[in-house]
Amino acid sequence: MKSFLIDRYAKGGTLRFTEIPEPELRDNDVMVEIHAASVNVLDTKIRDGEFKLILPYRLPLVLGNDVAGIVIRVGANVRQFKPGDAVYARPAQDRIGTFAEYIAVDEADVAIKPNNLTMAEAASIPLVALTAWQVLVERANVQKGKKVLIHAGSGGVGTIAIQLAKHLGVHVATTTSTANIDLVKSLGADVVIDYKKDNFEEVLQDYDVVLNSLGPDTLEKSLRVLRAGGKLISISGPPDRDFAKQNGSGWLFQQIMRLLSFSIRRKSKRRGVSYSFLFMTANGGQLGKITSLIEAGTIRPVVDRLFPFEKTNEALAYVETGRAKGKVVITVK
Repeated sequence: MKSFLIDRYAKGGTLRFTEIPEPELRDNDVMVEIHAASVNVLDTKIRDGEFKLILPYRLPLVLGNDVAGIVIRVGANVRQFKPGDAVYARPAQDRIGTFAEYIAVDEADVAIKPNNLTMAEAASIPLVALTAWQVLVERANVQKGKKVLIHAGSGGVGTIAIQLAKHLGVHVATTTSTANIDLVKSLGADVVIDYKKDNFEEVLQDYDVVLNSLGPDTLEKSLRVLRAGGKLISISGPPDRDFAKQNGSGWLFQQIMRLLSFSIRRKSKRRGVSYSFLFMTANGGQLGKITSLIEAGTIRPVVDRLFPFEKTNEALAYVETGRAKGKVVITVK
C-alpha cells in the first residue's frame, strides 16, 4: 500500500512516499480503507523527535493520528463492526499510521462515523475532540456555571473545546488573533482576548480551569487567571510524573518527568492551584458520545484546507505555519 513515513527523526524533515505491506490484522482489529486523515501538530512533533523519549517508536514509521474510512475486514473477535461500516478513529498511540491507504485499529478505539459529516470532516474530529473531552469532562470535571479559559481558540483543539464547554454550560474565554475573533465567537466563546492587543493575564481572573496548548510563557501566565483550587491542564507539556506512571514508565523515567515539571508544579502550588499534563488516549466509547453531539448539531467540525494524499508534506508544512483555522485534512481516497 502507498504511505508516507519517516526513516529517522529530523526537525522539519520530509516524509518519504513509498510502498509498504498492509498492516497485520489482529483478532480484535478492524481493517480500515482510509478515505481521509487529518494532520495534527502532534505529527510534526513526532517527526521532529520531540516525543522520542515519551513515545519510543520503531523506525521507519508511518505518521498520522486521525482516520475516517470504510471497514473492509474484521478480526476473529470483533463484534461491534462489520465490513462496509463507515467509521472514524484516533488509533492507539503505539499503532498510528493514517498517512496510508489502510490501517488496522483495535475495535475498542473505533466509532461509527457521524452520519451528517463527510469523510474529510469526520477525519478532522477524533484526536482533538477526544483531547477536549478528556480535559474538560474527565480531568477537570467542569460543571455548569464554571469558568474556563481555552487558549488558541481557533486551533484544532480550541475549536472543539469551546463548543464542548458551552454544551457543558460553562463560561468560556479564549485567546486568538484578530483575524479569528469572529470564528471563535461563532463557536460560542463568551470572552475573546486578542493576544495581539491585550495580555490575557491582565484581563481575566477567578477562572476554574485553563486548557493550555501553547508554550511555557503562556503556561506560567495562565496561573494568574486561576482562582484558588483551580486547575491548569496542559496538552503541550511539560509532562509530569503522573503521566509517566499512566504510560507504564519505570522509576527513572518518572523521576525525569517529575524534574521536567518541577518548576510549574512549584509555582502552581504557591498559588493554590494544581498543574497536570494530559496526553490524550484513544477511546472509541468516548468518541461514540462525541458522535451523538455532532449528529445533534452541538459540535461542528472546523476544516481549514483539504490536501490530496500526494501533497501530504505540503499539508504538514501548512500546519506548521500556525495559521490554520481548525483542522487540515488529507483526502486519501
